[in-house]
Amino acid sequence: MAFDIYAEVTDRIISEMEQGIIPWEKPWTGVADGAISHSTGKPYSLLNQMLLGKPGEYLTFKQVKDAGGNVKKGAKARFVVFWKFIQKNKTTKDGQIVRDENGLPVAENIPMLKYYNVFHIDDTEGVEPKYSEPPMNNIEPDAAAEKVLREYVAREGIPLINEKGDRAFYRPACDEIHLPLMEQFENAGEYYSTAFHESVHSTGHPKRLNRISLNDVAAFGSDSYSKEELVAEIGACATLHKLGMETARTFRNNAAYIQNWLGALKNDKRLIASAASRAEKAMNLIFGE
Repeated sequence: MAFDIYAEVTDRIISEMEQGIIPWEKPWTGVADGAISHSTGKPYSLLNQMLLGKPGEYLTFKQVKDAGGNVKKGAKARFVVFWKFIQKNKTTKDGQIVRDENGLPVAENIPMLKYYNVFHIDDTEGVEPKYSEPPMNNIEPDAAAEKVLREYVAREGIPLINEKGDRAFYRPACDEIHLPLMEQFENAGEYYSTAFHESVHSTGHPKRLNRISLNDVAAFGSDSYSKEELVAEIGACATLHKLGMETARTFRNNAAYIQNWLGALKNDKRLIASAASRAEKAMNLIFGE
């Protein structure tokens, strides 16, 4: 019976967790510290990180030219913002200039939000990165896992986007799966564990198994969010087991991730069993069974 896999996996997860706290490790390496300036190496502000989105080095058009490079045809600039203070005479409500005891105008600094355009280094030619990133690994895709994954996303019409970055997520509003590059993972098992975790999330879309409401997105860390994370990670763990890709390291990291979310749910281990039943339905959909 298919559920035997889930029963076996969940029993082992609980047994692993009963041995104490397990430290979870992110299974992929990141990139250089978010979006950074090519000229200084310094990261942009949090607001600009959000505006730029993609990690890596950014240059102005002039900086690209000064470096002997070119902006690729069709590349679109992104903008970064900064505050510039302009000194003006202070005035009263009726427009009169405020003066000090000597009769001189009182100056004040008025903040003005300015912006300038930058290009990601990937959108340039002839410019070499100045700041190192974690090394990429040479990993061969697993034929069986790749077949299951690709057939599922093709069957369901889900875009699967691999991009050099530091995030893995499923975006319900767009029905898209986003993953780091396979080369950012230490081995294929960790890549597919992450890929199937996000794939399980995608099965919760209202047009599939309807676990996720698009109009009521669960807040990070809430009970509903935590329960969905349990479903996704148990599904990923069971998938590796079914595909014969499970290792001691991937299993322990799966258990650690589940333990983290159980902490948000007051360590109620009974939730693992209920999450496993939902994970089974999700994986049946992914495997086309």
